[in-house]
Amino acid sequence: MSRKILVTNALPYANGDIHLGHLVGYIQGDIWVRYQRMRGNTVHYVCADDTHGTPIMLRAEKEGITPETLIGRVHGEHLRDFTDFGVGFDNYHSTHSEENRAYAEEVYKRLTAAKLIETRSIEQFYDPVKEMFLPDRFIKGECPKCGAADQYGDNCEVCGAAYAPTELKNPYSAVSGAKPVLRTSEHYFFRLSDPRAVAFLREWTRGTNAAGTRRLQAEAANKMKEWLGEAGQEGENTLSDWDISRDAPYFGFEIPGAPGKYFYVWLDAPIGYLASFRNLADKRGDIVVEDFVEAARAEAAGTEMVHFIGKDILYFHALFWPAMLQFAGLRTPSQLCVNGFLTVDGAKMSKSRGTFITARSYVTQGLNPEWLRYYFATKSNGTMEDVDLNLDDMIAKVNSDLVGKYVNIASRCAGFITKRFGGKLGTADAAATAAFKSAFEAGTIAQAYEERDYGRALREIMHLADLANQYVNDQKPWELAKQEGREADLHVVCSTALTLFRDLTLYLKPVLPTLAAKVEAFLAIGTLGWQGEWQALPAGHAVNVYAHLMTRVERKQIDALLEANRESLAPAAAAPAAKTASSQQRHAKKQQHEAQAAETASPHISIDDFTKVDLRIARIVGAEHVDGADKLIRLQLDIGEDKPRQVFAGIKSAYDPAALVGRLTVMVANLAPRKMKFGMSEGMVLAASDADGKTGGLYILSPDAGAVAGMRVK
Repeated sequence: MSRKILVTNALPYANGDIHLGHLVGYIQGDIWVRYQRMRGNTVHYVCADDTHGTPIMLRAEKEGITPETLIGRVHGEHLRDFTDFGVGFDNYHSTHSEENRAYAEEVYKRLTAAKLIETRSIEQFYDPVKEMFLPDRFIKGECPKCGAADQYGDNCEVCGAAYAPTELKNPYSAVSGAKPVLRTSEHYFFRLSDPRAVAFLREWTRGTNAAGTRRLQAEAANKMKEWLGEAGQEGENTLSDWDISRDAPYFGFEIPGAPGKYFYVWLDAPIGYLASFRNLADKRGDIVVEDFVEAARAEAAGTEMVHFIGKDILYFHALFWPAMLQFAGLRTPSQLCVNGFLTVDGAKMSKSRGTFITARSYVTQGLNPEWLRYYFATKSNGTMEDVDLNLDDMIAKVNSDLVGKYVNIASRCAGFITKRFGGKLGTADAAATAAFKSAFEAGTIAQAYEERDYGRALREIMHLADLANQYVNDQKPWELAKQEGREADLHVVCSTALTLFRDLTLYLKPVLPTLAAKVEAFLAIGTLGWQGEWQALPAGHAVNVYAHLMTRVERKQIDALLEANRESLAPAAAAPAAKTASSQQRHAKKQQHEAQAAETASPHISIDDFTKVDLRIARIVGAEHVDGADKLIRLQLDIGEDKPRQVFAGIKSAYDPAALVGRLTVMVANLAPRKMKFGMSEGMVLAASDADGKTGGLYILSPDAGAVAGMRVK
């Protein structure tokens, strides 16, 4: 029975370029969609730009254009990049659309009716000139540690200290230059901690869909279990209510009945999946949206909704999003397919090394996008493991597998069919094709694709490619062509080889759609599908003249790509004299600050002493008050391990737990676990305080933008 599936990819933010790290998840999603269609299933594949929020508003203002103009331009750039890499969305929309506004308002209305929306007051920095509340990145001032001027609200670029924006000396708004003030504002919260939501999420995150497939990968489900806990146990619920509103001015949708209040971007962003699907349906006229979106109708219709996302947004998609949908009466996702991050040569993408590579630069430098699609597929196993782009390994794998094994089969045999047999095939050797027929019938490659274990699928495919090459090597058509009276044998060998080549193309088509289309045209076989019984290409079938299908990757091409990215991201070599002087002054000031810091520092320690302390970036994924404790907050900290660590921190008087969730901080990861009255504490978060150590001057440390959970601080 044919499946009916709505597939989405995470929405890229409309404030930057698509880079190779983004492409991991999109390529994985596109491969799965293409495979499903080859199996005869109906798939609607949609995505959109995530377009709302303060950064969009301020960037547009800086460029002197409207936010609508900015997001329109970026929309075209993003769609171009996805298209270049073969990511074939049926619809690529925008969250700044009437469809999205309608869905957001309807979801909010239904959640309000379910009594899951409440208001409360919170305190934030406010720009009195721009008349707007400021995110941390838009607050600057003097570093509270070394005194350096013009530092951002979370990190000092001179001494490297991390801090909260309220610690800055002489703070000012990076938007207007005004001194920010603390103001209280009423915000709207989705009650994620409500017992109904917690009970639902415990079942949903651990359960299976209608087909018996787990909704979440095992490692993702385990993370959710850590956050949700077990009913009836201590610390059973680490979820906090979710702030879904922002104050004007804000680029987004105004909350109905709440003038000056806007939906936070993370509320309307995932709703953009539904909006893009609605937009597609309105264009086509043959899609019944309600059969995919409304809970009761989706169940009756047997439709599916599958999301491909990165693990950095798992928290939103496995908790907020399904809870929103459930209590709004909409269908919840059938499955979340979560991918890891991309590293390049074993390290985080780096601008200085030229490994922060944009999709545009890759294409501009003339590299074949299907090289990257293939390499990412070989590294994808259906789990949340990070994908490492080892550039030398990519060169070797593409050249060996695709050029040396796969394309080589056709290039060695196709010419004989054209020159000696008028472009028509003969009978295929049944014994030689038996292994390929058995592989098709066994369905192990198909199962690997279904489970998104593309690496396993490609290993099996390349094993078949080895068998095909061995057959050609053993039969030596180039020698048969020289031997009188061996025309019939030559015809069989080359016809058999092209049947095997057809099979390999079938299996590789989800990964290499452009190359497969060329092969389909060469073999004159129409569109390859993954259905029915296996059959050899029939005798008498006419093929077209063979043309070269793929070139080898050269190291010089990769070096040119890296150099181009280094140059595009490097500062200008020639700067005006005033700027040069300013740079010299900053350098001198930095040296002065370093000298002052050295004079007032504690007694020296050796570098060996320092390296004994394992400092890690930690994401706070749960925070709650501890009953019976005057000072403690129970934190759940994600440092890239299988499950979050529990840490008790004496910051209760300084922080509201709800405001901590989602923040990055720094923790000591190798501190011996300590048994406390309230449970085991598995580390320590770092915080700064005033000279007297009073709790009113207590601030947990925050790393700079770009840091991710698990990074070592050194």
